[in-house]
Amino acid sequence: MQQTHVLLLQSDPNVAQTLVSSLTNSFHGVHVAKSVEELRHAAAKHQPFAIIVDLETASLGDVELLKQEFRHTRIVCNHRVADEEMWTRTLNVGADDCCPTSDMRGILSAAVPDAMARALVAA
Repeated sequence: MQQTHVLLLQSDPNVAQTLVSSLTNSFHGVHVAKSVEELRHAAAKHQPFAIIVDLETASLGDVELLKQEFRHTRIVCNHRVADEEMWTRTLNVGADDCCPTSDMRGILSAAVPDAMARALVAA
């Protein structure tokens, strides 16, 4: 098991639980934050490999600040109606990717290294 962390900020507890279940075996810690402030505090403490943020919970400004504060952390956004325009806007503020919330495979692939992603997607 790697000694890395992933942080989540999700509006839907079921989505959060699905992500936690998918990521737990591959990361030292998977933490679910309840607010952007809690997420920022946890990121400062754990220096996560990735942060997965629901854009119904955080603004693009929040995403931009997170990327500025945690430059080496992958930031993957998701939204229930993500489209190409939203994808472009999130990448313009520094996110590494933006996926529809329903695309769990896409979210996982964007958040984790290639070898780890292949193992998660195959599971």
